[in-house]
Amino acid sequence: MNRPPQTKVYLEGRYRKLSRDLPQTVFFCPDCKGHPRRRKKCARCEGFGKLTRDSVQELVGWVAGKAFGTRKHVFHGAGREDVDVRMLGSGRPFVLELVAPKVFEVDLAALEAEINRRNEGRLEIQGLHWTEKSRIAILKETPHAKEYEALVELESAPDGAALAALVGRRLEVTQHTPERVAHRRAEKDRQRWVELRALEPEADPRRVRVRLSTQHGTYVKEVLSGEGGNTTPSLASLLGIPCTCLELDVLAILDAEGQAEPAYSAPPVFGSGL
Repeated sequence: MNRPPQTKVYLEGRYRKLSRDLPQTVFFCPDCKGHPRRRKKCARCEGFGKLTRDSVQELVGWVAGKAFGTRKHVFHGAGREDVDVRMLGSGRPFVLELVAPKVFEVDLAALEAEINRRNEGRLEIQGLHWTEKSRIAILKETPHAKEYEALVELESAPDGAALAALVGRRLEVTQHTPERVAHRRAEKDRQRWVELRALEPEADPRRVRVRLSTQHGTYVKEVLSGEGGNTTPSLASLLGIPCTCLELDVLAILDAEGQAEPAYSAPPVFGSGL
């Protein structure tokens, strides 16, 4: 017997992640996978089932789910950043898919304000509006370049002239799959472009603040460190000094060529053109 399809509601907006301990989606323990029975004896997560307390998905989905009368939701982001990377600027586009809601008359401005009130200092969403299922594929399949800012520590103080010479350079980088993602990414070499926009020394002479734009799918931390030669060229190889990325922030989601992308807007209301 075929069951009737469940009703779904789709909301679109952008999120700004302001903390360095928040994954985009639920971060299940890789050992027990969050399974109700297996997690009880799991030494890695100590029975919690997850490696972080919460996520962007949960902080948005819990509040939205309560407003719409459902506990079921799916979070779709236009890419994702690492747990310890902040998402700043105008935020990252997302679609929240609410499954089998019981309430449909929801004030989205009030919902956005409530999500932001509950998560002040950790998470902020903006531009929440009604959308449609087709937006999910667009968000997930459209390649986006990114603009980043990184705090980098070098083994020794770099030469100021050497830093200045790198500003504005657009590099063609070859990256072998980093060790930190090898468990979920195919082992291969990837060609990516990287543009070094600014390299500004900090008060500590061994620290530099780097601003760069990168092609979709670039492993930015490895662009800075080189990961022992797995990424070439890298900031470390260009300066001839070992480098470590201490902090990383996404400043902007760009179009595929690295230009600023117009903000997403709500689709027209049905019947508005009649």
